[in-house]
Amino acid sequence: MRVLVTRPLPAAEATARRLEAAGHRPILLPLMQATHLTAAAIAALDQPHAAIVLTSAEAVRVLASSGAGLSQHLATPCFCVGAATAQAAAALGFTDLRIAAGTGESLAELIGATRDTLPPLPRLYLAGTPRSEGLEKGLRHQGIAHRTVECYRMEPIAHARAAIEDLRRSGRPETVLLYSRETARQLVRLLAEAGIDAASFSPRYLCLSPVVAEALPGDVVAETAARPDEDSLISLL
Repeated sequence: MRVLVTRPLPAAEATARRLEAAGHRPILLPLMQATHLTAAAIAALDQPHAAIVLTSAEAVRVLASSGAGLSQHLATPCFCVGAATAQAAAALGFTDLRIAAGTGESLAELIGATRDTLPPLPRLYLAGTPRSEGLEKGLRHQGIAHRTVECYRMEPIAHARAAIEDLRRSGRPETVLLYSRETARQLVRLLAEAGIDAASFSPRYLCLSPVVAEALPGDVVAETAARPDEDSLISLL
């Protein structure tokens, strides 16, 4: 099966290897790229905090590439939105991992459940932009002190119209994998600029969450993973 992988590099390459191992033909078309704000991350770590909060492996990559001495922070409680983020944090050396169920809301609940076991200091959320508001809204609702520091920015990749047209001519993808709302919006925008209807571009769109599916036109066939993780998404294939 020809599967279009739209997530950013280097994660897209890891997904492609998984698809190839399962007998599929991955087609890489990263639609967003990360700009790391490493100075912001380093400065944030120097401020007092009770825990580190991560909602993406991209934030871990910022820390890994920062050149900062992380040894003094690796035993700090590290709240991760899901297993993939936790795996990246563990690979960097974090040892006290607290793993939520894959959504910002579940992460806020997990942080709230342990509020009395940590020092009365802000939780440091190393965030990206754009992002969903579920985590921060949940923390505010519970009155949990936190400090959000944007350490990376996801920006659209300006693929040429000819590249999108060539992709369709060379054999339209039988399935499109979509991991974020912004990626879905970017794909629809690029297709429209190339004069291609999203529903005719691919017969199936597999989405990581309902929020992602909502960004697609109503006439496309969009399926949503049972859980917001890649294992669940790929199982739909």
